[in-house]
Amino acid sequence: MEAQRTKCLRCGQCCLKSSPTLQQEDIILVEQGFIALKDLFTIRQGELAADPIKGGPVIIGKELVKIREKKNGGCVFYEEDTHSCAIYRNRPTQCEALKCWDTDDFMKVFSRPKADRKGILKDPELLELIDEHEKRCGLKRLEGIVRSIEKDGERAVEDIIQILRFDLALRPNTARTFKLEAGELDFVLGRPLIETITMFGLRVKKEANGSFLLTSL
Repeated sequence: MEAQRTKCLRCGQCCLKSSPTLQQEDIILVEQGFIALKDLFTIRQGELAADPIKGGPVIIGKELVKIREKKNGGCVFYEEDTHSCAIYRNRPTQCEALKCWDTDDFMKVFSRPKADRKGILKDPELLELIDEHEKRCGLKRLEGIVRSIEKDGERAVEDIIQILRFDLALRPNTARTFKLEAGELDFVLGRPLIETITMFGLRVKKEANGSFLLTSL
């Protein structure tokens, strides 16, 4: 019976499981205001994230822009009470193509070019800041320093803490300079490194005196 199904049952499982990644053709939805920057977050190059095709976590080779997810999981636009989408008529291309009983259309869309921050943002100064942030706080650079802990010890740990401090301090400064809402920073700069550093098996604890303690998970 499942193989013969040709329409959505509105069970909501696809929306509760994850949120869509924006394709290049979805940038117009942001430009026209149907999707706000605060409703997005960036998965940066080199970050660990779930692969919707393979199912498991993978290292992202090229940055992705995704719809924000709720704390308990699922797309922020999914309304559980009514089993509906708040932006259904202006939903991203992946959502439009997704049919759980036939993934052919989704796979065609998924293989097309994805949206990124440079395609969405227009302010050259903000884009320049993003480039500098990637140079100083890139996941590839951080990975190299993490791998050197065994050899370099405290010096490597201190380098990591300096990167974490820079990333954390840059966020409120960026919000003030470019008049951004706090919720927009996860899109502009990606998620804070004190959260994503767990991909390297490390955890950051902020002490009462403001210092950072780096420990193994």
